[in-house]
Amino acid sequence: MALIFERPSTRTRVSFEVGVTELGGHPVVLREGETQLSRGESLRDFALVLSRFVAAIGIRTGPHRTVEELAEHSAVPVVNMLTSEHHPCQALADLLTLRERFGDLRGLKLAYVGDGNNVANSLMLLGAAAGMEVAVATPEERRPSLSVDGASVTLTSDPEAAAEGAHALYTDVWVSMGDEASAASLRTSLEPYRLDEALLERARPEAIALHCLPAHPGEEITAGVLYGERSAVWDQAENRLHAQKALLELLVA
Repeated sequence: MALIFERPSTRTRVSFEVGVTELGGHPVVLREGETQLSRGESLRDFALVLSRFVAAIGIRTGPHRTVEELAEHSAVPVVNMLTSEHHPCQALADLLTLRERFGDLRGLKLAYVGDGNNVANSLMLLGAAAGMEVAVATPEERRPSLSVDGASVTLTSDPEAAAEGAHALYTDVWVSMGDEASAASLRTSLEPYRLDEALLERARPEAIALHCLPAHPGEEITAGVLYGERSAVWDQAENRLHAQKALLELLVA
């Protein structure tokens, strides 16, 4: 499997490398600047050639159109390992974590608080598909770009309302890759959306805390929640490996 990394990575890279190896395959890691793409080769030519060599392609990049164009011209499955619009492999691991903790996903309420980014988009899509209720609380100006039809997804600017009765509270970094120039204003805007002990108390007594990592304790989440007994963050991180192995077996076997 070709693993193309145009963005920094810890969990995605290690989980895919280990997962491909455990499935009996060989991961070929291609970093930004290491292929002819950096010298002007088209994505079409890149996909046509690369899919003659490998059984699958994974890419972690910025523009979502890059994944779409690779998939359009590839003869093998193309896995979105992250784009600015979606993070589906993370959402698969999140749903696996919820299923481990609560059993059937149908009827569970997941509350996401913070920036309306790629993680929020994928949670809305996959959560709704799994029969969950997904409540997303963001500042008005940071609402998710994605629109999901149906009553199972709600958007609000009130984090307490989103957290009410939730089985899980989820957050992500306030400053994503590519947003560094606006970091100060983002932190100010997202300050009321911190996942702290008070917000967790708004959820069900059995509710868990989730974070896709890397975390910045004291910003989007408190250290007490991140490392506390109601945190499922480390199971969630491990489940990247298991969910992605299942995905690859489905796509390649």
